[in-house]
Amino acid sequence: YSKTIRSKYAPQNYTSALKRLQIIEYGYSDTNASNYEEDHLISLELGGHPNDPRNLWPEPGASPNPKDHIENLLHSRVCSGEITLEEAQRAISSNWKAVH
Repeated sequence: YSKTIRSKYAPQNYTSALKRLQIIEYGYSDTNASNYEEDHLISLELGGHPNDPRNLWPEPGASPNPKDHIENLLHSRVCSGEITLEEAQRAISSNWKAVH
């Protein structure tokens, strides 16, 4: 699902250009775009918007990364009924590093 949505609504030419712009806007000292992954703050598997710049950000490092694990964990918790989708979206967008 995510791969289909990403290629249709957030193609690489769009996200690459956005990543370069955001690196400058965010004031990152490292401006080498290849050192970042343009990542969805709220992942597609958690209902995040595929191409809204407010849901995309230049994440330092390569993929897979620690945030990917949290996305999968929250997805599993939503599917099992442990938490709601809204709770997962709030957790990933507010402080994903605090999710255990």
